[in-house]
Amino acid sequence: MAKQSTLPSALPFWASLLLVPLPIIAAIYGGWTILLTPLLGWHTFTLIDALSTHNTDNPDPDTPSDHLKWYRAITLLWPFVQFALIFGIIAYLTTTDHLTTGGKIGAMFATGILTGTIGIVYAHELLHQKNNLERWLGDILLAMALYSHFRSEHLLVHHTYVGTPRDPVTARYNENFYRFFLRVLIQCPPSAWRAEKAMLARRNLSVWSRRNPFWRYAALQLAMLALAYLIGGWTGIGLFTVQAFTGVLALEITNYVEHYGLTRRHLGDGKYEHVKPHHSWNASHRGTNWLLINLQRHSDHHYKPDRRFPLLQTYDETEAPQLPLGYPLMGIAALTPPLWRRVMNPKVRAWRNTYYPDITDWSAYKTASNPMPR
Repeated sequence: MAKQSTLPSALPFWASLLLVPLPIIAAIYGGWTILLTPLLGWHTFTLIDALSTHNTDNPDPDTPSDHLKWYRAITLLWPFVQFALIFGIIAYLTTTDHLTTGGKIGAMFATGILTGTIGIVYAHELLHQKNNLERWLGDILLAMALYSHFRSEHLLVHHTYVGTPRDPVTARYNENFYRFFLRVLIQCPPSAWRAEKAMLARRNLSVWSRRNPFWRYAALQLAMLALAYLIGGWTGIGLFTVQAFTGVLALEITNYVEHYGLTRRHLGDGKYEHVKPHHSWNASHRGTNWLLINLQRHSDHHYKPDRRFPLLQTYDETEAPQLPLGYPLMGIAALTPPLWRRVMNPKVRAWRNTYYPDITDWSAYKTASNPMPR
């Protein structure tokens, strides 16, 4: 593991606020300005990656929580910023007629890039914390993407079954992104429901109990849709849905990259080895870790899921697999399956030879055919 260092400055993680004007500009001017959000939102940080050294420093994981207030603050502030951004742009677009329908859809696409790249990543940080305020704010962010079930799926399924056929969000070797995306959209909501149902049953509660978080999810999502309707009628709902879908798309591109082709050893009887650092793809790229609040230190996140993002540890290439580029550019590569396979399949095969040289038949790891605990 990399050397221990002092806590880095919180200021670079606040750079997400600099992106807020971009969808507003797209809504006002339309046309080519719609491209500013993906170009500046993703590639500015990728340029920082290229111009700077990798960040392999590890702050003290036992840093007192009162030293983290400015890191926490950006994740606590963002839900209010995103709420104002989404509904402010919907109000603007539904009361002006200077943009074509395509232009309005483009402006909401730009908004959704921030919803997925920043909003859901911040929600991910918040939902892993134990206090109610942060979990509520995480739920509100997910409701803005109409993806509330992500909390249950992520906490109860993904973190338990990552790297196994039971986890829908672990991309299979040679599975292209589009097949993965469709599978996730179909499998994750019922998977999340079953996980919550099982947890309630262990507490002798039924799915109709008010402690079932799906009632909260439904209420929050309906509230978001109702507000969109009150602001802009059915057009408002349509525009809101465009940004929500774009946000989900951005999220699932990242999910696809994080564990592509990485599988835990099957021990028989539906059991798998414990999650280890080599079951996640990592990236030590400085700029994109600022943008994604250290999400690319993904192995340590799976080791300590409630560890706050500034304290996440990085691993070197002898301990965990490393990506050649940060998540944003790798995500763009994932949208072109032949390019993705050319870059990543040799890396997966090398990973298999390094960590599991004794396994010669990987066919049993492609689907959920192995018995898994329910």
